[in-house]
Amino acid sequence: MENKVAMVTGAAGGIGEAVVRGLVERGVTVALVDRNGDRLEEIAKELRNAGGRAEAFPADVTSSTDVEDVVDAIEQQLGGIDYLVNGAGVLRLGPAKELTDQDWSTTFAVNTTGVFFISRAVVNRMVERGRKGAIVTVASNAAGTARVDMSAYAASKAAATMFTKCLGLEVSKYGIRCNVVAPGSTDTPMLTALWSDGDDSASRASIEGVAEVFRVGIPLGRIAQPSHIADAVLFLLSDQAAHITMHDLTVDGGAALGH
Repeated sequence: MENKVAMVTGAAGGIGEAVVRGLVERGVTVALVDRNGDRLEEIAKELRNAGGRAEAFPADVTSSTDVEDVVDAIEQQLGGIDYLVNGAGVLRLGPAKELTDQDWSTTFAVNTTGVFFISRAVVNRMVERGRKGAIVTVASNAAGTARVDMSAYAASKAAATMFTKCLGLEVSKYGIRCNVVAPGSTDTPMLTALWSDGDDSASRASIEGVAEVFRVGIPLGRIAQPSHIADAVLFLLSDQAAHITMHDLTVDGGAALGH
């Protein structure tokens, strides 16, 4: 992976930041993309000070114009993109019948349309250059397992998952691989923001399960760390996964019972 160029969306924290750090450790030049420009620059500066190659590119993945502009800027400044990680995501909770128009549209704008905009922009440039590459979309185990209060999120992740697989089928002839990593409960700001009852009780509920909402626990008995998800992403980007495409790798400690 050394001397390759990667673009990571959702890079300002959580799983995206863990992926960025893992890539930089492997000698990859990384373009960090997120709407949180201040945090992006903090991470990029820290990595550069440690000898890594990382640059911040603030952008809104829900804007096709923004996406085309930022991909052009990345390739002009860093070179052609070899790896793309679609890590940007939002979560809007609530019963399906109570979700607002804005809840639904925002969820799909980031989690699904953003994946489409970014992937299209990167793939078109890969194909034009005749360059092989690898794309990983970070989805969710909720894409294949029904969850109470998560209809918009689950539906958006299911759509992003199938889009990524269809894209993988279409671009396989160019040597471009497209895969999905589906995390379960992971210790990120997205999860901990939901823990209104305190860390211990909320994390215990995730691990042990909640019968009244038809949610099984986590058989391995722990919440994932962002690095666990990042390791799976890095594997699918690497040459170790050279013959893997259109695959959905679930990393949830068994919470979806292998589905």
